[in-house]
Amino acid sequence: MWEDVILFAVIGFVAQMVDGSIGMAYGISASTALLSMGVPPATASACVHAAETVTTGASGLAHWKLGNIDRKLLARLVIPGMIGGALGAYALSSIPGDLLKPYIAGYLLLLGLFIVWKATGQKQTRDGVEPKAVAPLGLFGGFLDAIGGGGWGPLVTSSLLGQGTTPRYAIGTVNLAEFFVALTISTTFFLTIGLELWPIISGLILGGVIAAPFAAYATKHIPDKVLMIMVGTVVVLLSLRTLINSLG
Repeated sequence: MWEDVILFAVIGFVAQMVDGSIGMAYGISASTALLSMGVPPATASACVHAAETVTTGASGLAHWKLGNIDRKLLARLVIPGMIGGALGAYALSSIPGDLLKPYIAGYLLLLGLFIVWKATGQKQTRDGVEPKAVAPLGLFGGFLDAIGGGGWGPLVTSSLLGQGTTPRYAIGTVNLAEFFVALTISTTFFLTIGLELWPIISGLILGGVIAAPFAAYATKHIPDKVLMIMVGTVVVLLSLRTLINSLG
């Protein structure tokens, strides 16, 4: 049992370092690892979201302490994200998450390329732009995260960055908002299918909590341009992977 906990703690540490640093990919990273080990999809999703409740709380708190949070943006994201997460969890039994993945992956691929172009192009649009349509973005992001086993960070962070939100505020705020979304989704899973495999959950939590302050520190000190290139590159790679798997 302890060997399993340590193994999943390593997975949780790596996943949280990625997610806490660039605002995305905890669920995708952890779920992919669990599925490759033979964990059933529904169980993997439930375990990851249960662990995310703790890891995103630790990550969000670290971002808050380091000044990476935009409170106004947070307020606009949280409630729609929770509603979308609850709706997505209920819909999971009747709408296959794989059905939407190719379309979302295509959108994210284009968005990731745009973010890389924006970060590396000679003409830079100014950061700090007030984002638009935040509530619909949070609603859809929460819904996608629940039915797809991940996607809150790639969709919401990428969209905010694409609109010109300052990278460290977009990343930190999305991380803290994700705590409330994950709490809603994991509660819904608990009430519907229950939670199993506590060695997985506890290991993911342990690794994620250890990684959270280091990831938040990286976000605060890595230059905005570098962060944007990292985000864009990760989005492109994950999107391509999803498209290839969906079409294969």
